[in-house]
Amino acid sequence: MNQQRERLGSRLGFILLSAGCAIGCGNVWKFPWMTGQYGGGGFVLIYILCLLLLGLPVMVMEFALGRASQASPVKMYQKLEKPGQKWHIHGYFALLGNICLMAFYTVVTGWMIHYFIQFLTGNAEGINFVGMITNPGLNVAYLAIAVVLGFGILCFNLQGGLERVTKYMMVILLGLMVVLAIHSATLSGAAEGLKFYLLPDFGKIDGQVIVGAMNQAFFTLSLGIGSMAIFGSYLGKERTLMGESINIIALDSFVALTAGLIIFPACFTFDLEVGAGPSLLFDTMATVFNNMAGGRWWGTLFFLFMVFAALSTELAVFENILACVREMTGWSRPKGSLICGIGMFLLALTTALGYSTFSGFVPFAEGSAWLDFWDFIVSTNLLPIGSLIFAVFCCSKRWGWGWDNFIAEANTGKGLKVKNWMKPLFMYIVPVIIIGLYIYGLATFSWK
Repeated sequence: MNQQRERLGSRLGFILLSAGCAIGCGNVWKFPWMTGQYGGGGFVLIYILCLLLLGLPVMVMEFALGRASQASPVKMYQKLEKPGQKWHIHGYFALLGNICLMAFYTVVTGWMIHYFIQFLTGNAEGINFVGMITNPGLNVAYLAIAVVLGFGILCFNLQGGLERVTKYMMVILLGLMVVLAIHSATLSGAAEGLKFYLLPDFGKIDGQVIVGAMNQAFFTLSLGIGSMAIFGSYLGKERTLMGESINIIALDSFVALTAGLIIFPACFTFDLEVGAGPSLLFDTMATVFNNMAGGRWWGTLFFLFMVFAALSTELAVFENILACVREMTGWSRPKGSLICGIGMFLLALTTALGYSTFSGFVPFAEGSAWLDFWDFIVSTNLLPIGSLIFAVFCCSKRWGWGWDNFIAEANTGKGLKVKNWMKPLFMYIVPVIIIGLYIYGLATFSWK
């Protein structure tokens, strides 16, 4: 069934929507706890280098594939590969990556909604992260809310549903972050927290820190699983893709770095453990708000912003899943949304019940659960491997689409261009770094 490709209404809509896909729990939940576990400023420095050296080239390539093919990842390669080639197999892995990401991301979104409601209703005094994740009924209920909210919005057309909602959410989110960062700078432990966060300790930088920074760069930009290819396919030819990618990465980095400015001064003020892991954001911010004047309302605002951040990514990735499924089946938006929503809810029950009913599943080291399993599949494997495949396909004339085709697409329109002198970076440096860090990461992973 040949459907008319939907379009975004404005360039701002595209930038905010793509940034919304990139900006989410990866920036404000995962980036701070990884920074805390990997020693602070050194990790931040390596992460920024990974964004520029690896994230930017891969994002330009992924946008180019989407815009040239005008299709989702499942159909994208079939339009661009040479007869007899098998690149399209990666399209199905890209769809799988989006599904596995949402298998835990929807649950984290539910946690954000729960904390928001607890602060809003004035019941946050005794709120406890471990108590929340080990309560099966609560987790299932909030997972259902997160999934229904996401696919409910996507029932409407692209401009009326996804683009309109994301525009407002993103603008409010950015404003809220600035206000909260200014407030954190006034806390008594701000100087010590900012020193830990912004001054690199080069003695703490090792191979695992570098692997973590690369995986986080791909995770925060949603690269390697076709998320950005989808938005490229909704984009017109007016602007070059290098300029648009820089805008999105700048917005994404602003949010991640600002999240650290909010959280680390608070950790040092209230003597909280910076290496606490996934609970860092929840425990830190709840403690902060419960110990400050007007904390209930600050907490309500903060977790409202967290809900916006989580939903902006959830909506974008749900759109990727929906676009792939609709291209394969010809279903309408409402029908696709209903069926994908039910499937997503059932799969995400693994994570929602991973610390209670399904706590017997310990995939890796002691204390790991379904969330760690899904994150391992996505962050450690599908994102870097997918980014590597995009790079090889775009740059290799013999095996793939080819450099000339890629830069012709990337440089169409007004704005910053990909230059020919960048070819060694895209063609050799990016793939070699990804392969080296991927192998090292698997070799040093905490399996048991």
